[in-house]
Amino acid sequence: MKVSYRHISTPEDASFVIKEFCQPRFTNTFHFHHGHELILIVKSAGRMYAGNKVMNYNEGEIYMFGPGLVHCFCNNSSPVGADEIAHAIIVQFTEDFIGKDFFEKLELRKIKELMQLSEYGIKFNKISPVVNTLFFQFQANQQMKNLIILLQILDELSLQGRESVQLLTDDPGKTRYKDADSKKLEPIFKYVLENYADHVDSKSAASLACMNEAAFCRYFKKRTTKTFSQFVNEIRISHATKLLIGTGNGISEICYACGFDNISYFNRQFKIYQGKSPREYRKAFIESNVSTPSFRPTGS
Repeated sequence: MKVSYRHISTPEDASFVIKEFCQPRFTNTFHFHHGHELILIVKSAGRMYAGNKVMNYNEGEIYMFGPGLVHCFCNNSSPVGADEIAHAIIVQFTEDFIGKDFFEKLELRKIKELMQLSEYGIKFNKISPVVNTLFFQFQANQQMKNLIILLQILDELSLQGRESVQLLTDDPGKTRYKDADSKKLEPIFKYVLENYADHVDSKSAASLACMNEAAFCRYFKKRTTKTFSQFVNEIRISHATKLLIGTGNGISEICYACGFDNISYFNRQFKIYQGKSPREYRKAFIESNVSTPSFRPTGS
């Protein structure tokens, strides 16, 4: 399969930028922007880190990140030779991209509230098919039409009820980073995201940050609001949830596949993050999808 890459962008003096990525893997790692970012995941699945949360992401989902909110998408590993494609449509814009007081108008207050909420990071859980369709109407060399489409998307998303959105951080002030933090933490995040199924340790992570282990652990806790081991476990548990609902593998097999070497510890950590045991989590998923089960568990 030929992999294509298409990039739609407006001139530097324009009010917003539209990009479309279609490539084997998402290449952006741990990063943030000085404006707002709206993303439609057209195709891809894996783990996403935003604010202070790690979660699975899947195709068809929409995310919105406010200024300074760190995030990264890491694709699932695929077999050698597999034609994995990461496809996303991204819109980036500043708060005053149409004018300083534009969103102060009464009819636009909902959009302003949405932009303010995006400082926490937003995952939209229930999206009207209209929104996805609008993303595909962006085209090069139609700046005015693209602006209208963007406003339509923001309007549709602003009408989503609070029960349809998931916030990605509890306190955006604690997870807003500087460029220096991004450069220091990026290799650490990459190290964990690429090796969580094997052995990862704070000593190796500290060396990537060019710090001694004790100083690194203090720095990591201060910048991410969690310990390094909590971060690693969160990534491992997010992968475990995907295996529990997407495969018929036994609990023990999933435990070791996610990098845990003790089934009791795995069960305890899973309950901390998900509120129920792995077996209860799988059972609840099957019962909620009894009409269209995706698998039949074996050996669990």
